[in-house]
Amino acid sequence: MTHSLHHSDTPDPAKLLQELDRDSKSRTLTGGYKTAMTVLFVLYSVTMIAMALVVSGATQYTRLPVFVGMTLFVGYLKYPASKRDALRDNYFPWYDIVLAVASLGVYFYYAIAQQKVIQMANRIGTLQIVLGIVGILLLVELCRRSTGIPLIVVVGLFTVYGAWWLTNNNPKTALRNLIYNLFYNLNCGIFSSPITVCASFIVLFIILGSFLEKTGIGTFFVDLANSVAGASVGGPAKVAVISSALMGMYSGSSVANTVGSGSITIPTMKKVGYKPEFSAAVEAAASTGGQIMPPIMGAAAFLMAEITGIPYATIVVAAILPAVLYFTGIFLMVHFEAKRLGLKGLPKGTMPKFFRLLARSGYLLLPVIILVICMNYYTAGMSACFAILFALIISLIGKDKHDLLRSVGLPLIPLATLVILWQVVRVGMGTSVFVAMVVAVLCSFLAKSAILTPRLAAEGLQGGAASSIGVAVACAMAGIISGVVSMTALGTTLVAVIVPLAQKSIFLALFCTMLACIVLGMGVPTTANYVIMATITAPILVKMGIPLLAAHMFVFYFGIVADITPPVALAAYAGSAIAHSNPLKTGVTATKLAIGAFIIPYIFALNPQLLFINVDSVFKLVSIMCTSVIGMAGISMGMTGFIRSKIVWWMRIMLLVGGVLLIDPDPITDLVGLLLIAIPFISQIIQSRKAKAAPAE
Repeated sequence: MTHSLHHSDTPDPAKLLQELDRDSKSRTLTGGYKTAMTVLFVLYSVTMIAMALVVSGATQYTRLPVFVGMTLFVGYLKYPASKRDALRDNYFPWYDIVLAVASLGVYFYYAIAQQKVIQMANRIGTLQIVLGIVGILLLVELCRRSTGIPLIVVVGLFTVYGAWWLTNNNPKTALRNLIYNLFYNLNCGIFSSPITVCASFIVLFIILGSFLEKTGIGTFFVDLANSVAGASVGGPAKVAVISSALMGMYSGSSVANTVGSGSITIPTMKKVGYKPEFSAAVEAAASTGGQIMPPIMGAAAFLMAEITGIPYATIVVAAILPAVLYFTGIFLMVHFEAKRLGLKGLPKGTMPKFFRLLARSGYLLLPVIILVICMNYYTAGMSACFAILFALIISLIGKDKHDLLRSVGLPLIPLATLVILWQVVRVGMGTSVFVAMVVAVLCSFLAKSAILTPRLAAEGLQGGAASSIGVAVACAMAGIISGVVSMTALGTTLVAVIVPLAQKSIFLALFCTMLACIVLGMGVPTTANYVIMATITAPILVKMGIPLLAAHMFVFYFGIVADITPPVALAAYAGSAIAHSNPLKTGVTATKLAIGAFIIPYIFALNPQLLFINVDSVFKLVSIMCTSVIGMAGISMGMTGFIRSKIVWWMRIMLLVGGVLLIDPDPITDLVGLLLIAIPFISQIIQSRKAKAAPAE
């Protein structure tokens, strides 16, 4: 059955994000108010880039309070205190102005007086205690506005435990020690590793993602997916899977991904005959998987590198095969569902030509390529800045064939600036990149037929700043949690208590960790969820013999799948709103499609070769990849109950079990898994041939 869908049936993406994504719930501004807010956002992003490049030598003591202070300042101006305030246009109540200015005052005080405060240590005076309490409360209130109550509840419980622990040790100094450790101590609390990573890397990657979106790379990815799979069986759903996987390389929000690409792909899926629930679920599952797609992998991956000490490049390589398996599973389930329903693809003549598309728009991939190359030689922050610069440069490429001097010459100006300053004048790599960025933006004033205009440059910086606030607040709040764990040795205590109990069943320990991650992820952002689980449960898994990287990847995966796991499945609900489907059914279907995300982490936790750990030969590497993909195909056939025709229940079980065994990188399980998958597959081939031969007899 073909579903007709009018343009008016699709909800406005901006309004949908306002409803489902807290990070999008900002004030309604127009005219001069909107311009003023844009200027503040632009200054925020420019300051973050400048601190990473030009003043990167500034001490952590100065940089982090400035970062948090500026985040709170623009955050209070962006997020209203209540829904009532949000409904009023151009409304800035006096108390929000006071809170914004107070945020700058408190955090900039620490930036200026940091040497004095650090020397005082836990002997801070009344002024420092009061300012510390105010600073924490300002952060908590903005967290309520931008992230929600659940994270505040979790942080509150940890803080109460920390206060109780300190009171038991020394009641007289408990408050002083608590405020010092949570607000002033750079080794634990607000200014610990989560916010350090956020200021150094995460914000820069968010700004990069904003610029990439402005270049039109999202449309390019959809066109690319259409050229590859649009005309195949069930094409629109496959396009959703491929484009969402590609978009996930630069976007870290499951809900934003679902709304952004889903507004295009979901109506198309419905038109060719997919059910509304299935259409929404495909987009939600694929968009959620974007956070596990290298090279960016969402904000939590950078925290993983900081917390574990494992190089980010190693984490990216380890994540490749699990990500490929995840998307392979969704892709194949979409394929077999289309075969089961007898659905066709889109008309081949309407699809873009792959090589023609690459020749015309392939240059849009240059920032991503530059990013991957730079990650091997420079820090993640510097790599992101290089990618931002090249996103600006490619956006200067003009389309006017009659004005080649402007179309080709303008992009060369910032590139030449970079080379001359860096290699000839030798003013330093960071300064050279920053000046080249400024030159690129100035060149946009001269561009006529290019993507980059002064307005687009401002929108890119504005979008990056606006998206950074919620993540930065979550990181700062997560720092309080890790601070309490560090201050009270809670992690060590839990390891000592739980490990002896869990040693009887490592699977039980993994299962309990999975449940904790999913439940916590239903109300807490991915970043904060990962920090909590990495601080508390990952050490327990490591103590039980699971490799460090595998333990943290396990936690990372299950923190993400909460976005599609009912009852609080925000990405699924976003897709459901576009498809006009039942939200709960959509969430259940999305969970089925994402079954790989529930199986793969168990396998790499128990056998880390799936993460390319201890793989000593190319043959072994290729073998693991091939058998894993075949295994995922088996799981997909088992979940859909279809190969060439509908299969019976016992065949589905054989396919599911065989698929899981094949994903486990072990010769014996591979052999058994192949046998289990081969029996239903061969049976289907024989049955199909008999059916074809029947009319001739």
